[in-house]
Amino acid sequence: LQDGDTVSITKTMKVKGAQSALKAGTKVRNIRLVQGSGDHDIAAKVDGFGQMELKSSIVKKI
Repeated sequence: LQDGDTVSITKTMKVKGAQSALKAGTKVRNIRLVQGSGDHDIAAKVDGFGQMELKSSIVKKI
């Protein structure tokens, strides 16, 4: 993965504080790789959810 890639969520996950879940197959565009934020190593803006940090283990490059 590289900065600016488009990825897809591979499994449905609950989002803390949100009423709905982030479903498998959701596209996330223009990701940024971050260091030092624990086990979440991708920062991205997800349509309908806003700014989020994701684990690279739950995404795949499109």
